[in-house]
Amino acid sequence: MKIKPNALLSDYTTFQLGGPCNFLIECAQPDDLIQTAQELTRKHTPFLLIGGGSNLVVSDHGLKTTVIRYISPTPLIKRNGQDITVSASTVLDDLAIFCVDEGLEGLNYTTGIPGTVGGAVVGNAGAWGKQVGDVLKSAQILDEGGRVKTVGPDYFAFSYRHSQFKDSNEILVSATFALFPKDPVILAQERADILNKRAEKHPDLKTQPCAGSFFRNIEPTSKAERRQASGWFLEEAGGKDLKVGGAYVYDKHANIIIKGPNASAQDVHDLHLKMIEVVKKKFDLQLSREVRFAGRFSNTQQANNQGFW
Repeated sequence: MKIKPNALLSDYTTFQLGGPCNFLIECAQPDDLIQTAQELTRKHTPFLLIGGGSNLVVSDHGLKTTVIRYISPTPLIKRNGQDITVSASTVLDDLAIFCVDEGLEGLNYTTGIPGTVGGAVVGNAGAWGKQVGDVLKSAQILDEGGRVKTVGPDYFAFSYRHSQFKDSNEILVSATFALFPKDPVILAQERADILNKRAEKHPDLKTQPCAGSFFRNIEPTSKAERRQASGWFLEEAGGKDLKVGGAYVYDKHANIIIKGPNASAQDVHDLHLKMIEVVKKKFDLQLSREVRFAGRFSNTQQANNQGFW
């Protein structure tokens, strides 16, 4: 474990935005996380847990709290038949690669999605009509009192891009997924196809910092009973022309905000409000965020110095 005082959170989010926190504690192993969270809980020290920082905008003012960063530079995965148990600190794409190599189907659609397994489960990440909650078998968690528990998928109350963990102080330590056998050659080709499709519409995080899709897709509004892409509504409403300060909408995908030169977290916040406004005005639809904010922002009634919102 590493402890860093006054760490800049811009160094730990894919948006590359955010001021300092009181302390940053880096954990890679499940035991490290459990020990750290239990000790902070025992001392009544508030803390926030982050993973890869891929779905997060941290305030320019930083966070007046301790932050635990739970991410592993190498995948921590064990196979037992067709089930795999993986630390929530494992990078999600590393898990996708493991499944291809092992000839296991059920998580290939997570290919190329940034962040950790923990973030993916908590946010019920998905693509191509599939989601992580569909194959979750069980999970090891820390409850709000710091006790280790094993729970089933129903405990998460999964819905589209959501689980009850988003609204609780419980922590995901590891997850077990029930998968299915499939030819590794076919899985590898599927992975390559997914990566090519993502490259066509998604920016390179290293050169164009962002958090991926900013808003959830729109719930069904027709007899087709299929969710409709928020990016389409944003583009039709003129969303691609929007810009605030150094933050702007990606020219290939209207549902992605890019951090341009000199952009601030406040710029991103204010731009996302403009995006909501133009879609509401043109279609009378209310966009809902996938991306979460942390800390103090102007122009909002939900400002929160301690947690996510």
